[in-house]
Amino acid sequence: MRRCLQLARWLSTAAPTRPAASLLKPPVGRHDAARFFTSSAARCKQAGKAVSDLEKRIAAIPIERFRNFCIVAHVDHGKSTLSDRLLELTGTIEPGANKQVLDKLDVERERGITVKAQTCTMLYNHNGEDYLLHLVDTPGHVDFRAEVSRSYASCGGALLLVDASQGVQAQTVANFYLAFAQGLELIPVINKIDLPSADPERALEQMRSSFELDTENAVGVSAKTGLNVEKLLPTVIEKIPAPVGDHTKPLRMLLVDSWYDTYKGVILLVRIFDGQVRAGDQVVSFATGLKYHVGEVGIMYPDQTPQTVLRAGQVGYIYFNPGMKRSKEAKIGDTFTTVGSEKMVEPLPGFEEPKAMVFVAAYPVDASHFPHLEDSINQLLLNDRSITVQKESSEALGAGFRLGFLGTLHCSVFEDRLRQEHGASIIITPPTVPVKIVWKDGKETIITNPAEFPEEEEMRLKVAELQEPYVLATITFPDEYLGRVIELCEANRGVQKSLEYWTPTQVILKYELPLGQLVEDFFGKLKGSTKGYATLDYEDAGWQRSNIVKLQMLVNKAPVDAISRIVHASQVERLGKQWVTKFKEHVDRQMFEVVIQAAVGRKIVARETIKPFRKDVLAKLHASDITRRRKLLEKQKEGRKRLKAIGNVVIDHKAFQAFLAK
Repeated sequence: MRRCLQLARWLSTAAPTRPAASLLKPPVGRHDAARFFTSSAARCKQAGKAVSDLEKRIAAIPIERFRNFCIVAHVDHGKSTLSDRLLELTGTIEPGANKQVLDKLDVERERGITVKAQTCTMLYNHNGEDYLLHLVDTPGHVDFRAEVSRSYASCGGALLLVDASQGVQAQTVANFYLAFAQGLELIPVINKIDLPSADPERALEQMRSSFELDTENAVGVSAKTGLNVEKLLPTVIEKIPAPVGDHTKPLRMLLVDSWYDTYKGVILLVRIFDGQVRAGDQVVSFATGLKYHVGEVGIMYPDQTPQTVLRAGQVGYIYFNPGMKRSKEAKIGDTFTTVGSEKMVEPLPGFEEPKAMVFVAAYPVDASHFPHLEDSINQLLLNDRSITVQKESSEALGAGFRLGFLGTLHCSVFEDRLRQEHGASIIITPPTVPVKIVWKDGKETIITNPAEFPEEEEMRLKVAELQEPYVLATITFPDEYLGRVIELCEANRGVQKSLEYWTPTQVILKYELPLGQLVEDFFGKLKGSTKGYATLDYEDAGWQRSNIVKLQMLVNKAPVDAISRIVHASQVERLGKQWVTKFKEHVDRQMFEVVIQAAVGRKIVARETIKPFRKDVLAKLHASDITRRRKLLEKQKEGRKRLKAIGNVVIDHKAFQAFLAK
């Protein structure tokens, strides 16, 4: 519409000075030009009519006919596919068009997982009346629980989706409790009922016994084929309550999410609780006190569709003019209101900021790429506020960043996005977890970088105890793998909390595990030992006292700062041996002996030696005396000692890359 107006304005100013034919090449004669402009005007009129029709339909719907809901499920139970079917059913997208409409990131489409909670508005006619439905497609993986809890705050109910062949899984349980705690109305939905291995009755029975849900209104669907999906929306309308709000009160608007656009600045996804917002309004943030002029408001239908106004009960997007340039200003969970209404409006309770629990260091492969890497990380941070970033430098790898994530999948997805969306070449160090130091004077410090770990002397004199984070892991799997799973948990310093059979063949096992063991590919080992049948979910279980130490790599007695980790004392020898063996493969031979050691404080736990290049000083001697030979060898030995004393080991940058590569 805007483009059409710009074209008309440009033509009206250009018309007196130039003939129409010279302005636009396609029309040649006068009649062609007339036809061309008529069709352009018709197209503009048609576009404007479509937008105004949508606006008129939405404006006629009272808040009692709004429904905000989300889909809650385990990874790969069909949330995104079901979202596609619902969008097709309401005419929001064309049937058979773009698949996984709400999975907008490349990494989501590749891995078949949802990383960012995406939203969409739908219009649905039920019993002759229009309803405005707002759907949130939430992630299922435990690492993205912050996204899930944020989404729940803007919803009144949820579809609890369970795969008919797999039944209730670990993350279904975890996400159910999150939704239940928020007071959402839950509708049980059994998906994939068309599969040969489907057992909907068993899945319903599990939902009844696990969650004490009334399954009489449960709907069995196949999101892939679209079977029975049309029964879902009437159930949503009947069971999920309408949002509460009053559009005549002063504006009260909650910031649910934000992302960055190169041209518009930071775009905010908002839920209007009271009042209304339109372009031109001046709003103020309760968290920062900053004021902005609203540039555009609209709904996701399924892409950004501008509207004249957003009313109480609606979820939509807004951006400012001039645009919000820094994403730090967009604090998730913040409340906005119109300037002048600050005293009349009570800010909404904000969301709890998620805490990073897995830390890695990221360095550019080439030091000259540091500005590009910094720029790329900052752009991704605009979309994901749960990542913490700190600059750090290493003698071996140069300038880099210490990044904090919610979990290992979160870290892996971020790394993929850096490589795919920004073409970054990076080295990532192995993941570490935070450590709490309790000092003898009663103070407590949490450190995330091994470089901050106290030295031996300081440990002895000032530190009372060290603590590491623990998690309560819930593992579900078929009972035939019970022995292997218990063995794996015990090997990772786990403490068993409970074991129960919730069907004759399915086990729920609860273990308290150190988070440090969990980030060392525990999930991969679990999947391997159960042939992929196990599912894992975990929640924070606080800090516990632990015997943890700092393991360092020394090359000719000089520590290599890029390679140091905080580990449990029981892991030191295994890891130390692994490190020195692997590092030896990537270090070139020098003119003198190179000693690679793994050490804890002054104690050496593993060692490898790289022999020097050796010149044959006896080559020219034939029938010489033994003393002459010995003299030459001793002279060579002395020369080596002098060289070793003044020579530095030159370790190629590629050696670190190869050592730190997965």
